[in-house]
Amino acid sequence: MSTQPETQREFLKTIGRGLGLGAALRSAPALIAQTPGDRPQRSGQITVLNPRDRIPVGLIIDDSSCLVNVNHFAVPQFAEAWGGKPYTHNWRDWPREIPDAFVRRFGEWCAEHGVKGKYSIVPYPACVGRLDRGLPGWSQRELRESLDLVRTVMMPNWDIHPEMVTHTRVIDIKTGHPYEDHSLKFMENWEWTTGRSTDEIADYLAYALRILRNVGLPCEGVTTPGGFGNRALPQLAQATLQSVRDVFKADIPHYFRHLYDKGNESVAPRVEYASGLQTADPRCVVSIIACTGDWTGGWDNTPPGGVDKFITPDLQSGRLVDVIKRGEPALMLAHWTGIHFNGEEVGFKIFKEVVRRLHERRDPIIWMKLNEVARYWAAKELTSTQLSANGDSVRLIAPFACKDFTLSLPKRAVRLEAQGQVTPLQETASRAFLKAGAWHNAGNSTIVCVDLPKGESKLILG
Repeated sequence: MSTQPETQREFLKTIGRGLGLGAALRSAPALIAQTPGDRPQRSGQITVLNPRDRIPVGLIIDDSSCLVNVNHFAVPQFAEAWGGKPYTHNWRDWPREIPDAFVRRFGEWCAEHGVKGKYSIVPYPACVGRLDRGLPGWSQRELRESLDLVRTVMMPNWDIHPEMVTHTRVIDIKTGHPYEDHSLKFMENWEWTTGRSTDEIADYLAYALRILRNVGLPCEGVTTPGGFGNRALPQLAQATLQSVRDVFKADIPHYFRHLYDKGNESVAPRVEYASGLQTADPRCVVSIIACTGDWTGGWDNTPPGGVDKFITPDLQSGRLVDVIKRGEPALMLAHWTGIHFNGEEVGFKIFKEVVRRLHERRDPIIWMKLNEVARYWAAKELTSTQLSANGDSVRLIAPFACKDFTLSLPKRAVRLEAQGQVTPLQETASRAFLKAGAWHNAGNSTIVCVDLPKGESKLILG
């Protein structure tokens, strides 16, 4: 048993096998795959491509919150639940706060370089205090300013997710207090979800989501801490669908639970529990899958895997290169505590170099937030495509609207007709300039990019 786990997810794969907690992370795809639900009629002559025929990339940041350095407060709670081992960290030496000045510097650098992704906000971080009630140890003004920073600097380029309620002890949602039992059975990272119903898990997710709604942080998805949901995967997926729709009325709820940091297992998002595709109330939930380990620095400030695991100095190999070459979304995992690294900013420095190398390769990539990735994959999987008998048009029936929807067609498209509106399409000489309202001659096929409206529309071919 390792006493210095690299990440909570890596740690769970090592010590969680006996509890069945870590198996679903990347070694048992049968457990990850959930019920896909309904699928529409699709023409074999039409292929839905990636947005603008580019590879989505993004950064998934876990364990972040306002002001609170979650690992400083979490480690003693983890240690108590495990009877002291394997947590031998000098957590008292770690700062209790990750300052807003760092959040601003990180967020502004990412905006300057086009970086997008997901940023967790733990609503009741490590039981320190609820963000909608107050954080003991910080003034109300400091908390308001921190929340405003998230809204103004982070949210334009980052999804906000609750990472359950506390990321440590389970809260009794009837009282608002942690349960008296501090064992693994009542820790969010471990056993609590085992045997729970969809409604029980949905109520818990909704409790977290409402805290963020109360402080003006809209959410379309959730992140699971550690092993939360590992032995309740169908219930977790359905609970996400239920709670995010209920609290935020989101069209396409999504959740981050799984990663594959090596091998050939697909890391494409999984569109699950789709129903009502041709009704006024279509539904689905999307499972987002990361493709890397936590190589920017462990959640508990263990030594990082480093830049080369993402992409090598010659730009020719590394996990990101492997995933990009096969055309799947390259969504990286990081922990906020590792990016900050107790003020040394080890993870931030690593990530800057990853971005530099990634951009230097000049692959056709597009940075996306997780809700954008989820929406695109829902449209990709669930939009009906029907080529007319004489081949002069394509009928599209979309349960969800989607920007930059991109298809490969047997002929060039001249216009999009939808809801009484006609949008002429213009030819572009290069795929690099492909955008909504344009098409490109790719030799044996034509690539068309449109802003897909919800409902029925038609591409006129010519």
